[in-house]
Amino acid sequence: MAEAVERIVVQTTAEDKKAIVAKARKLDLPIAELMRRGAFAYQSAEADEELATLADAAKAAAERAAASIDDALDFIEASNKRIAAMEAKAAGAGPRRAAPRSVSRKAA
Repeated sequence: MAEAVERIVVQTTAEDKKAIVAKARKLDLPIAELMRRGAFAYQSAEADEELATLADAAKAAAERAAASIDDALDFIEASNKRIAAMEAKAAGAGPRRAAPRSVSRKAA
């Protein structure tokens, strides 16, 4: 571990100091280590709000993607039904014969 070479002075009330000292003793940590850990573990409410906003945006995007997939699957299913109906109709009609041509004779 790197040797500490800088000092940060933290002002607090007497009550807060007693609580910090008691917590450090309970955790068997020097007060400086407790304060460092607390500082690095801190996350602001703004960060939580930003993460919540990102989570909401991701959820909305996933819902839009799922709806688009559902729409595409519905379109494919309807298309397959139309194709099957056309194939059934073509199979039922049998091969088409050309209509007989009428021959007209010109009087000579």
